[in-house]
Amino acid sequence: MTGARQLSHALDGCNILLPVDRRSGEFSTALERHGAETTVAPSLTITSHFDDAELLDATHRIIADPPDIVIVTTGVGFRGWMDATEQDGSQEELLAALEAAQILVRGPKARGSVQGVGLDIDWVAETETSAEITEFLLAEGVRDAKVVIQHHGEGDPLMEQILQDAGAEVRGLVIYRWGPPPDPDLVARTTGMVAGGAVDAVLFTSAPGARAWLKTAERIGTLPAIRQLAGERTMFGAVGPITAAPLRTRGFDVVVPERYRLGALVRETVNQLAGPDTATATSFGPLHIRTGGALLDGTFHALGRTGSDVLRILAARPGRVLSRSEIAEELSSGVVGGRPEGWADGQTTERAVEVAVARVRSALETPDLIQTVYKRGYRLALDDAGLAALHSRGA
Repeated sequence: MTGARQLSHALDGCNILLPVDRRSGEFSTALERHGAETTVAPSLTITSHFDDAELLDATHRIIADPPDIVIVTTGVGFRGWMDATEQDGSQEELLAALEAAQILVRGPKARGSVQGVGLDIDWVAETETSAEITEFLLAEGVRDAKVVIQHHGEGDPLMEQILQDAGAEVRGLVIYRWGPPPDPDLVARTTGMVAGGAVDAVLFTSAPGARAWLKTAERIGTLPAIRQLAGERTMFGAVGPITAAPLRTRGFDVVVPERYRLGALVRETVNQLAGPDTATATSFGPLHIRTGGALLDGTFHALGRTGSDVLRILAARPGRVLSRSEIAEELSSGVVGGRPEGWADGQTTERAVEVAVARVRSALETPDLIQTVYKRGYRLALDDAGLAALHSRGA
């Protein structure tokens, strides 16, 4: 990260994957200001249609036959439409044609774009979904109304069909489209990183991008391993419920912020990876484990991969004593991902576990965080709250 003011070190040691095209630089910088390392690997690209003759022809028809209702679904799409008409020299005529129409928008970004060109807004969908706009119009009645819909990149044939079935004359405009990723090999490699447990969070900003990323993982065979690690080891986040839908359909637990904004997703990521509610309550403070090490009582300590995995295994069973052989078996089985130090003929030795524990104790400068239970194995030292939670579960 260069030139950006550091806000915190809450995400130190976190590797975060962004399969994002638009605003990826802004997104990655916001995360890096909290200490994260980011990998940007767009699963799709946005292709502008500014010079699309079809778009301009449709615009000229709208000018000649103004609509009764205009639906704006995205701020970036509406701005692109205005840019296209400015280049074409028809923007003033288009604004005049839209001025008398009832204008409905899907959220504050679209509202800001419409108001930016001097048009008045009649209604805003609070849930920021096209479904809410459709329900509103059906309740009002659209029979014989001329409706123009500025779509997002994929269009929305279902919305058009519902309004047409209700008696409206619908014209849809796709201002931009989704194209192939700029580096397909990079997308494939990053799904492998996630499958190998080398990523702490994967964050999405569009449903098409999420679907494309999942298809790549399915095609190259990494999806089952990714699904196994999702939630337990790797956080999956989305800017809103629409973006989260393709992941949830595949069985992923997806974190979505209350406000569907990029900044809110950054804050929620910090909360998930470094917040008190997601920590293991130890005698030495809250513990968060990530690929690059551990955050203990607000201080980050770099660890090797095996050290992080040993801590993760113990933290998954707080207060329980695990034998060296149990820890070695989990490391060898790949439950926590990757091939740890001490791997020999497909197995991790008990001696390798002892070495890893010693290194973690030294790196954390808190030898008693991992307690040795004589002739039994190791466990994490829990604070009173952690012990109370353990007893309440009957462990």
